[in-house]
Amino acid sequence: MGERTVGGPVAAISPVQQMLASGTGALLTSLFVTPLDVVKIRLQAQQTPFHQGKCFLYCNGLMDHIYVCQNGTSCTNWYRAPTHFSGTLDAFVKITRHEGLRSLWSGLPPTLVMAVPATVIYFTCYDQLRDFLWFGLDLQGSHVPLLAGGLARLGTVTVISPLELVRTKMQSRKLSYSELRVCIRSAVAQSGLLSLWRGWGPTVLRDVPFSALYWFNYEQVKAQLCEQYGTPKANFSISFTAGAVSGAVAAILTLPFDVVKTRRQIQLGEMGGLGVSRKGTTSTWHIMKEIWSELGYRGLFAGFMPRVIKVAPACAVMISSYEFGKAFFQKVNLDRQRLAP
Repeated sequence: MGERTVGGPVAAISPVQQMLASGTGALLTSLFVTPLDVVKIRLQAQQTPFHQGKCFLYCNGLMDHIYVCQNGTSCTNWYRAPTHFSGTLDAFVKITRHEGLRSLWSGLPPTLVMAVPATVIYFTCYDQLRDFLWFGLDLQGSHVPLLAGGLARLGTVTVISPLELVRTKMQSRKLSYSELRVCIRSAVAQSGLLSLWRGWGPTVLRDVPFSALYWFNYEQVKAQLCEQYGTPKANFSISFTAGAVSGAVAAILTLPFDVVKTRRQIQLGEMGGLGVSRKGTTSTWHIMKEIWSELGYRGLFAGFMPRVIKVAPACAVMISSYEFGKAFFQKVNLDRQRLAP
């Protein structure tokens, strides 16, 4: 299992077509997952109102984004609403009825500016790296998807990390582009160029193992399901199932790193919002020790079910949409080849 696919490297589709397929999948995933996270944030805010300078995480199914409250409970335009909710389903109904259907996708457009390109880079790099290892270097075995997935995510995180830091600074302090330029220059002058990658370590420690495990399991499960159902290529349902299973497994195994990254993101966001710098060490292992001493091992696995419920469907929608898009372009290219003189 997990051996190279039959028929050559992602049979005859170009990197541009891979980018179009992954971009479409990213948009569909964000449209599906964002309402779930908007409802979750509204329910959280109802129980524990966010105070000025307080941060919360917003997920569009592709990336986690930091939002910093500026004026107490009315910290963002889409977050301001007096409606009381008795539960998740009630929140869906009341938000739709009183605020309009579009409110379920509140806050989505700004996050897509970074999330969609990051997803396009990640998925395209994975396919290109996997095929290079399989067909270029003639490597075989299930370790190929694991290696390609880890490297693709490492590159994506490295490219996106400074942009996410910039976005957080702009949102938290309401800076103009000229003020932002001064702020970045000052940070680089004081702490060096690497300060733009602050928070890179915890992100890598969560996302790289997640991606390596995800692609390893995805290729394995997909191959097993194809063999079980006697089909040479995965269809939509096989890709969807394999994506959900692989996403759930990877989410569970990397949960402690997710807890650390979340705490780190909140700390950085709140420091940025207040314009202060944190003294002392904030390494991943130090934060892990803090959590362990405060809450024990259970603290490192906090949010087990919410993470799985969020990650599994997002992975399923993304990978099945991506595979469907690739299959569509493969068919288009084959039809062109047949019609060519």
